Amino acid sequence: MQEYFKYAIQEANYGVINNEGGPFGAVVVNKNGKIIGVGHNKVLKNNDPTAHAEVMAIRDACKTLNAYDLTDCKIYSTSEPCPMCLSAIIWANIKEIYYGTDRLEVSKIGFRDDLIYNILEGKQKDILTIKKITNQDCQNLLNNYKNTIY
Repeated sequence: MQEYFKYAIQEANYGVINNEGGPFGAVVVNKNGKIIGVGHNKVLKNNDPTAHAEVMAIRDACKTLNAYDLTDCKIYSTSEPCPMCLSAIIWANIKEIYYGTDRLEVSKIGFRDDLIYNILEGKQKDILTIKKITNQDCQNLLNNYKNTIY
């Protein structure tokens, strides 16, 4: 387990040294214990707020396997995944997450992960307005897709 964290930390340090993003790294490991995906934060390098370490590691693993399903894989991250990364992990069917620092620790150095969790829990209504607008065309899109694949 520590070897995976060591690799994730090396990834994170590489990103920081090269001014590519924040101090975050992640690796995806298959059921045989082989690292199949690596990533570090590339938000600054790519001008992409979604280029978090976990997302980059998942993208790399999917490319390695030529598949979008990472069932039986684990992810090791230097920090607790933010809600976006947690969603990506769930969508990839990864069932185990191991992390080294938590959202409260990263908030102390200026990252907003905890704020996003608060929004999701309904505690920060002044930050973001979210409203559902009923739209039949959007519903038709879903129905047409359902009818096409079933």
